[in-house]
Amino acid sequence: MTLKINDTAPNFDAETTIGKINFYDWAGDSWVVLFSHPKNFTPVCTTELGALESVKNEFDKRKVKILGLSVDPVEDHKKWSQDILDVTGHKPSYPLIGDKELSVSKLYGMLPTSLGNSSEGRTAVDNQTVRNVYIVGPDKKIKLILSYPMATGRNFDEILRVIDSLKLTVEHKVATPANWKQGGDVIIVPAVKDEEAKNLFPEGWQSPKPYIRVVKQPNTNK
Repeated sequence: MTLKINDTAPNFDAETTIGKINFYDWAGDSWVVLFSHPKNFTPVCTTELGALESVKNEFDKRKVKILGLSVDPVEDHKKWSQDILDVTGHKPSYPLIGDKELSVSKLYGMLPTSLGNSSEGRTAVDNQTVRNVYIVGPDKKIKLILSYPMATGRNFDEILRVIDSLKLTVEHKVATPANWKQGGDVIIVPAVKDEEAKNLFPEGWQSPKPYIRVVKQPNTNK
């Protein structure tokens, strides 16, 4: 199965560092960032998990839950967490899925379903496609998918930027232009016709082209 934006995020039960969870029940009505790793005790992933913990408060402000996944048992995650603390100064407080049977990785299309059902003996290179980030909305729809190579650490400021953009679209019917940052001008989405736009944006808009309507960023709840 190849997942796409706007597909329903598959539900699953999994063992994690906080115990067994059902993804939908755990997520509740929150936004979720699910990010995956091919192997514990790998250098780039070690820096990523610590870096994400260092900005977890920013996700908390936005009412976004974080869920990690690595193709190794939960018991190894707990040992790895100490290494992450030693290297980065931050120990993950968010849950990490132990995907030792490869079930979630297969369910989300990150590994072929034809593989066996054990992480034992598999290397990071064997699992190199387990390097995705998914943003899942409260409606359980996938809003973003990013795939990273093993040698490139993820940029969590960019993921926060995307979350802010997504929430603006949901709450205010605006899109964000290239390289947009918090406080920058935004664009009224094409689905909003001019009559509705006049009610939503009474101060009006700028139109460099008939199909582009630029307004100041509305206030939003992060």
